[in-house]
Amino acid sequence: MIEREDVDGVAVLRLAHGPVNAMDLELCEAIADAFGALAADPAVAVVLTGAGRSFSAGVDLRRLLDGGEEYVRRFLPALDAALRTPFELGKPVVAAVNGHAIAGGAVLAAAADRVLMTDGPGRVGIPEIVVGVPFPRVPIEVVRHAVGDQVARRLVIGAKTHAAADAVGFGLVDEIVPAGDLLDRAVAEARALATGVPPDTFAMTKAQLRREHVERMDGYADEAPGVAELWVRRVTDGWTAAYLAAATGRK
Repeated sequence: MIEREDVDGVAVLRLAHGPVNAMDLELCEAIADAFGALAADPAVAVVLTGAGRSFSAGVDLRRLLDGGEEYVRRFLPALDAALRTPFELGKPVVAAVNGHAIAGGAVLAAAADRVLMTDGPGRVGIPEIVVGVPFPRVPIEVVRHAVGDQVARRLVIGAKTHAAADAVGFGLVDEIVPAGDLLDRAVAEARALATGVPPDTFAMTKAQLRREHVERMDGYADEAPGVAELWVRRVTDGWTAAYLAAATGRK
């Protein structure tokens, strides 16, 4: 599900899970495991990208509907871990967004320190509320850190996807890069972040910039049961199924 290549001291992790790298329980667990292990890994920095035409199309809604309540209650903590481990990793993380980054995929990219996106037709956005579900606290804080409170509100409530150029304006993407140069640029930027300052200084600075968001992830843990109940409700009351049918043209 995750392919690794080491390039000039940088660990390049490539999501390789189905045609659009949809985030199911197993992929989320693999992401958390991979980033958790990188804390003690000799790699100086990380690039995260996707195989195929998408970075990640977000949560696998079909798997969610098929799995029902039991799956939802296992999936949500795994999703939190998949987003939180790159967000808190004390090494530079660069997201090389090679195509669509939707919903959880957009948040996963936003967890990085730098986000580069190809100049192709890929879209970025966080349409969770039209799927019928609220954000868990971890992705909310990742988005707030990436774009600030005012833009986060517009993105979350607006629930739209955006072209790469517009995503730069919102702050979800730092720079648009030609597709053929994306990975090389991402590796170069990751290595520059890792070697331009002492590693312990980078780690402390990153932790300082993200501290309040991490504290809120822990401090609002009492939201989790209510969030889970709404995810379960949408799986069982037909709302998410209707959204998926409308979005894909398939019932």
